Amino acid sequence: MTIAQRLIDLGIILPQPAAPVAAYVPTVEIGGLLHISGQLPFREDGSLMTGRMGEAVDMDEGAEAARRCAIMLLAQMQAALGDLDRVVRIVKLGAFISSTADFTGQPKVANGASELMQAVFGEAGRHARSAVGVPVLPLGAVVEIDGIVAVRPA
Repeated sequence: MTIAQRLIDLGIILPQPAAPVAAYVPTVEIGGLLHISGQLPFREDGSLMTGRMGEAVDMDEGAEAARRCAIMLLAQMQAALGDLDRVVRIVKLGAFISSTADFTGQPKVANGASELMQAVFGEAGRHARSAVGVPVLPLGAVVEIDGIVAVRPA
């Protein structure tokens, strides 16, 4: 089964990849690795998921925000690679979660992205990960996730 077919089976429609909001590029492919800049959680209607964990954002919404970041990571992969079947393995995700000083559920929030990568890529979607709390993220986003992906040559 192709990754495109798996996305259809999961009911995932990839959005247009987000354009950079500052002086960087969305992806860099070098040495068999695709490095993907941090992606923010945009809902299907294009609105940004904002707030902080431990305040007005609950665990389910946080995990959904991480999932939405992962969908944007997939969109960036598709744009950079032309074909998601070039993905050999999701190597690492770095999850940054906007949260209060006493919030400690960052790993559970980040699972929203990790579980999606495993659903899409199977065993190749299992990856190393960081999940850290930060006081604020760009544009007030609740989650930002970057990634490193091993890829086949074009």
